[in-house]
Amino acid sequence: MLNKNKLFLEREVNLIPDVSQALSWLEAHPHALKGIGRGIERETLRIEPDGHLATTGHPQSLGSALTHSWITTDFAEALLEFITPVDHDIDHLLAFLRDIHRHVARDLGEERMWPFSMPCIIKNHEEIELAQYGDSNIGRMKTLYREGLKNRYGALMQTISGVHYNFSLPLSFWQEWAGIKDQESGKAEISAGYLRLIRNYYRFGWIIPYLFGASPAICSSFLQGKESVLPFERTEAGMLYLPYATSLRLSDLGYTNKSQSNLGITFNSLAAYVDALKKAIKTPSEEFAALGIKDSQGHWLQLNTNVLQIENELYAPIRPKRVTRSGEAPSDALLRGGIEYIEVRSLDINPFSPIGVDANQVRFLDLFLIWCTLADAPEMSSAELQCTRKNWNRVILEGRKPGLMLGMGCEDNLAPMAEVGKALFADLQRVAEALDSNEGERHYQDVCDRLVASFDDPELTYSARILQAMMADGIGGTGMALAEQYRHMLSEEPLEVLSEEAFTQEALRSRDAQRDIEQSDTLTFEAFLAAKAG
Repeated sequence: MLNKNKLFLEREVNLIPDVSQALSWLEAHPHALKGIGRGIERETLRIEPDGHLATTGHPQSLGSALTHSWITTDFAEALLEFITPVDHDIDHLLAFLRDIHRHVARDLGEERMWPFSMPCIIKNHEEIELAQYGDSNIGRMKTLYREGLKNRYGALMQTISGVHYNFSLPLSFWQEWAGIKDQESGKAEISAGYLRLIRNYYRFGWIIPYLFGASPAICSSFLQGKESVLPFERTEAGMLYLPYATSLRLSDLGYTNKSQSNLGITFNSLAAYVDALKKAIKTPSEEFAALGIKDSQGHWLQLNTNVLQIENELYAPIRPKRVTRSGEAPSDALLRGGIEYIEVRSLDINPFSPIGVDANQVRFLDLFLIWCTLADAPEMSSAELQCTRKNWNRVILEGRKPGLMLGMGCEDNLAPMAEVGKALFADLQRVAEALDSNEGERHYQDVCDRLVASFDDPELTYSARILQAMMADGIGGTGMALAEQYRHMLSEEPLEVLSEEAFTQEALRSRDAQRDIEQSDTLTFEAFLAAKAG
């Protein structure tokens, strides 16, 4: 039945590319996928036992947020971020991430980790303290960048949390698929392959919030008294929700920036992408110029008045990445070595996992990102890139609505989302079989079987399941119950792949590293910023 659906969609509606030839190649070369690289970054707010945002600073015992390899902060002192090294084994990757959670859960004392993407009990956004990174120029710059984010978009929006999934295909894949010899001589072909992945992600990545979106509701306090154009329904306890929403985090309520929609950034060539990105960090903004660089007392308000203060301010559901060298801009790293991996940024915190993500999600993302690499992906203008947002918005705001229809790019051709999803899974099933053949297991195929059922029964999606709990106990009640459950669970579990000694040594190393950076500064802060601006 899935193949019949797919044939219809290919021939009549042209929503799904024909990937059969590429899938046949993959079935003949499954070994090319051995050695996939994966990494996870998980954000979570620290909260007090009563559910309010923690107002304590980042715990000193955890080490330096500036230089720690695994435990840092994002926008705020209370917004923890956990980072795993690159890993080639899913179980080891998740055990490493869980060990970080176990260590932190024990270290936080009575504080908990908030299990949702959307913040809740923050009555006064002025109580959100920006992340602090010490007295070095780079540390002060990181905090000032966050000051700029606060003044541009509001502090509350910046406390929205997510999970980022970093993914790279092994060199063996590119050698067999693109015929390259090595990483350096083949960097153009590898970059072109990742850009094709990204274009397909924009076209079909709405499937991620459909399956895994877990923010269908918000606390009314999140609006800070402002009216919303969204047709929210309200519970007696004051929770706002959309009956069929999947991920309000990804909506215009959440982590988006409308001023970035006209930057003309595309993903057809690496040079064009980098050029557009570099232009954005040099393009003045009237809106941000009105804020000023400093206030009347001489306090810094933002790094500069351009559309983007730095490259990381570009909000995107997916990014091409390369590990940077010391002092190197992300775009310069891409030009130097080509795309090394991609960063998926569309995952809500998984409230059903104590670490915010689980193996089913990792395996699905593997399948989907491999499919995005194999499928043809015609070049996209910036206008078409904006048009793909229509499908994302439909799924984000009403993804579980019966009979929901999706289009393709800027065209009016429409097809039932459920049929498109099932057609995609017909291809993913073949990718799953190839991956499973390398291990002699059925892990990937089991994920396909489990998730495809969500298109016939939307109540199986994360958003439906968590909304049911929220309707019964409210966001605060549900969140607090999960936070306490996970705090107890993680605190009691022994470490698996790390040791307490490893955490102690990393905390000491990170503090020493921060001190060395601070002592090595020779420029004034103003001169440092001027040098950075080039």
